[in-house]
Amino acid sequence: MCPAAPAHSERVAILDAGAQYGKVIDRRLRELKVECELLPLHTSAEDLRRDGYAALVVSGGGASVYADDAPKYDPKIFEMGLPILGVCYGMQLMNYSCGGTVERGAKREDGVFDVQVEEGSTLFEGLGSSTKVLLTHGDSVDKPADGFRIVGRSGQIVAAIECAERRLYGVQFHPEVDLSVDGNAILSNFLFKVAKLSGSYTMESRQEAAIEEIRATVGDKKVLVLVSGGVDSSVCAALLHKAIGPERLIALHIDHGFMRHEESSGVVKALAALGVPIDALDATKDFAEAVTEVNGKTSLPLATECAPELKRKIIGDTFMRVTQAMVEKKGLKAEDVYLAQGTLRPDLIESASTLVSSNANVIKTHHNDTQLGRIIEPLKDYHKDEVRELGIELGLPAPLVWRQPFPGPGLAIRTLCATEPYLTEEYDRSSAALAAECARHPELRLTSALLPVRTGDGRSYSYLAALSSDAPPDEQWEALFTLAQEIPCHLHDVNRIVYVLGEKIAAAPKAITPTTLTRDALDQLRAADHIVTQTLTKYNLLRSLAQVPVVLFPVGFGVEGARSIGIRAFITRDFMTGKPALPGRDLPLEMLVELQRRILAEVPGIARIALDITSKPPATTEWE
Repeated sequence: MCPAAPAHSERVAILDAGAQYGKVIDRRLRELKVECELLPLHTSAEDLRRDGYAALVVSGGGASVYADDAPKYDPKIFEMGLPILGVCYGMQLMNYSCGGTVERGAKREDGVFDVQVEEGSTLFEGLGSSTKVLLTHGDSVDKPADGFRIVGRSGQIVAAIECAERRLYGVQFHPEVDLSVDGNAILSNFLFKVAKLSGSYTMESRQEAAIEEIRATVGDKKVLVLVSGGVDSSVCAALLHKAIGPERLIALHIDHGFMRHEESSGVVKALAALGVPIDALDATKDFAEAVTEVNGKTSLPLATECAPELKRKIIGDTFMRVTQAMVEKKGLKAEDVYLAQGTLRPDLIESASTLVSSNANVIKTHHNDTQLGRIIEPLKDYHKDEVRELGIELGLPAPLVWRQPFPGPGLAIRTLCATEPYLTEEYDRSSAALAAECARHPELRLTSALLPVRTGDGRSYSYLAALSSDAPPDEQWEALFTLAQEIPCHLHDVNRIVYVLGEKIAAAPKAITPTTLTRDALDQLRAADHIVTQTLTKYNLLRSLAQVPVVLFPVGFGVEGARSIGIRAFITRDFMTGKPALPGRDLPLEMLVELQRRILAEVPGIARIALDITSKPPATTEWE
């Protein structure tokens, strides 16, 4: 057996086996005030010992431990003497590596199940005889390795094993997700009762460490930070100001024309109140006229471009160009300046950063990629909720800190741009199939319409389906949401479903109102977004709803020249999975009535209000 690692820290290593929920484990451990790092599964026992980790978590993953192409790992990690929690694939790998067997099930099952737990297991201390969990299994433990005992079952499935003497524990389910009711208690038992950690990784200690790292990295150089107007970059600027002072901090806010109502003036005032020197530049005209090149072809100007990725690329390129011009105007040299970005820990995981897991997939392109010089990311160790907490500690006003998350390209990607309807050869067939899905639920009395626009991203860029009814579904929203989950499973060219408030849709519209990033379209969206923000504030929903993107889409439902507003009220803690907010439970019904009334009355040219009722996945958070 390998000697135990030195215990000079309380950090936990999360070894990523390709987990869908890797960053969620990371977030849960940090919520419990335990420092952790997400590392590749193949990290060697020698490296883990050298870096002094106090415990290990081996994540889930989609492979089979006995397959030829199974992810590589160092079997010596199970001989280090460290407490280890194996999650899903991690449990199977632990059992397999220690001499047990794993077998393929007759079929893969994923869902919420009750697990019966054995008395006397430290992992389940205080939970009673059963717990409800998100259990996923294709493979499962057949025979536990010598020294292990089964401490949890779901029917015939081995749901948990342990070798208490060696402090090795495994669970077939996902304690990190909200669907596992006692997940936090299970993780707490492992961290504090098995691994004997203290939970001393507090916000205060982390702020001090971040400031020390900034000072050590920057030295006597200056730092340029681009303040977008959102929470992350504002907190980044405030933290830098505390670390290096106003003399060496250059904060720039670029108004690209796609900001929310009075957002530019608001962030400038908030940072100025802290003593942060900030320059605001109105670059609306520069962005509207900007183009980009892809594969030797020049795009349309941003104000008339419709393609989502081209819009993002134009904005990213123009940010770089405008910022570079400002740097040159101030006489700054790239070698004398660091560029600070408000990148968060989940962004790094999604981008397969070398700081975290090499098994993570690149999920999205970032608008703030730049060639301006050396990069510093002061918030790279923080999740969104932690950034908000840090912002309050740094003295930023609560209305700014608790603003809804906002993408860097702003309203540019919340305006669904199109100059002609999207109608494929499959339109009629898909429309009929959508109607048939609705007909399976006659109690909802729905009409359906396949709208002639697309939403999504490169992974799924498909039709938007609209449902409506003569009678408000006040008592049947749950059934409606269930239908919204079923539709994409049967109609693969539909990835987002909305419920259109008000009277039912008389006929499926096949025409659109040509829409690009013009002043009138952006003003419509900006006004509607402001009404939504005011209403969320009135009903005290800014903290309970994770995200509420407001979208302008080019369908007038028979009203010539009109557009409509989509609202995606969304609940999630992990930002990978999530569910729409349920009217009558998460959204007061009177609030929906008020939203509809105000937007239609106060925003000219808006025909209908649609509530996005799609889960994530299949729909992305943003509409494009």
